[in-house]
Amino acid sequence: MSWSDTLNGTRGRLRGLGKTIPDTTRAFGGLSKAVKEGGVLDFKTKEFVALGIAVATRCDACIALHVDTLIKAGASREEVGDVLAMTIQMGGGPAMMYAGKALECFDELSAQG
Repeated sequence: MSWSDTLNGTRGRLRGLGKTIPDTTRAFGGLSKAVKEGGVLDFKTKEFVALGIAVATRCDACIALHVDTLIKAGASREEVGDVLAMTIQMGGGPAMMYAGKALECFDELSAQG
């Protein structure tokens, strides 16, 4: 499955959840907005943190969503690579395997841009 398929499938599943449990998904969306708009770190930095967590927790859907957001925020491949290096240092071997997936996702989705 391509990363585009993963991204589209994830968005479809989230829309399905939104129809089934609208209060919960709306509340989660509100939390996400509050976290991304508040605080002292800029939006892109927060998305880098989210990508690191997505890799460390081995969440393909999260990787696709956060890589897509980072591309839209203007992140470079080198910046993503730096975040992935830190994630590998903190997460060891499993993080290294998912860091490869995240970089593959970045390459595929940024080429479509």
